[in-house]
Amino acid sequence: MSGTIRDFTAPLAVMEPPVTPDREEARRWAAEELSKPQYPDARPGWLDQLWRDFMDWLSSLEGDGTGAGPNFAIPLIVALAVALLVVAIVVVRPRLNVRRKAATADIYGEDTTLDADAYRTRAAQAADDGDWPAAVVDQFRAVVRSAEERDVIDVRAGRTADEAAGQLGTVFGTAQSRLDSAARVFDAVRYGEQGATNADYAAIRQLDADILALKPEFAGRATTGFAVPR
Repeated sequence: MSGTIRDFTAPLAVMEPPVTPDREEARRWAAEELSKPQYPDARPGWLDQLWRDFMDWLSSLEGDGTGAGPNFAIPLIVALAVALLVVAIVVVRPRLNVRRKAATADIYGEDTTLDADAYRTRAAQAADDGDWPAAVVDQFRAVVRSAEERDVIDVRAGRTADEAAGQLGTVFGTAQSRLDSAARVFDAVRYGEQGATNADYAAIRQLDADILALKPEFAGRATTGFAVPR
């Protein structure tokens, strides 16, 4: 049974499992991921609190896992760190994507020719069909287009929902919080592909009607972005 002896070491090296990180390595991975500068603003409050609680608990642990008995803390720490990373990817990054799109996209999209009444009509038709996301989007566009038609704000390409809400809120002060809320719903539906409800549509439609009945207050306001009101 002579012959060349086969070398089995190479396959074994390929099949060698990855090294499991220790406690410090797992903490460093999680810290590096969640400390990236883009995360704090987009991170929901509950995740931020969970992360602080986790780090406090981690700091409170004693021992380095070198005792004679089994140490269950290290696998638990690794599992929790990985879970936090998964939450960051699943929950936070989609929010970042929405913010990036909303910060650069024009409210009206490619079609900028419709007037406020046309947007209201489209919104009502979408609502009749139960298409609440489309109804919300067009109803918010009607709010902004109406303000442009009234010469409350100037007609400007590239205006975002947040910018429109901010400008309108300075002259329609009583509606500021509702404008901000409507802009958030618009962004979430338009860029985050989230759902909308009849209540969302009704709230923005009522906001549209209320703003039409209000007189803008320009006293003491900066003129940039505003027009002369009719």
